[in-house]
Amino acid sequence: MSFIHSLADVASSQIGEGTRVWQFVVVLDGANIGRNCNICAHTLIESDVVIGDNVTIKSGVQVWDGTRIGNDVFIGPNATFTNDSHPRSKEYPAEFSGITIKNHASVGANATLLPGITIGEYAMVGAGAVVTKDVPPRAVVVGNPAEIIRYLDK
Repeated sequence: MSFIHSLADVASSQIGEGTRVWQFVVVLDGANIGRNCNICAHTLIESDVVIGDNVTIKSGVQVWDGTRIGNDVFIGPNATFTNDSHPRSKEYPAEFSGITIKNHASVGANATLLPGITIGEYAMVGAGAVVTKDVPPRAVVVGNPAEIIRYLDK
């Protein structure tokens, strides 16, 4: 059984068993959230979003349309996801460029991920990094723009 806080606004019925959704979270209709996730306070999840199992999304994160998050992923507080490479008020792209985060990856607090990028399996994005291009599996990236500083052992 999942837990949805009474102060959350959850329109989606696709919430996996054991998932916890905390206060002031908004989940739009159509979003798909897996099992045993922890969606912390002050989080927004749009409708065209798929989140795997065992995912932690800390407070202050907005997950926009087109985003795909694998299993066992950690998203740190106030990480910023984007999905429109040329944003203009009241002008919308024909299709949003979602972000893909592969299994077991981690995104640090206040990191910014630009549209259309992929974070590889077991990769780690450092706190405050600005990710402008794909991150290979097991890479650790930091800085602005984010650069690889090493790779994690298996």
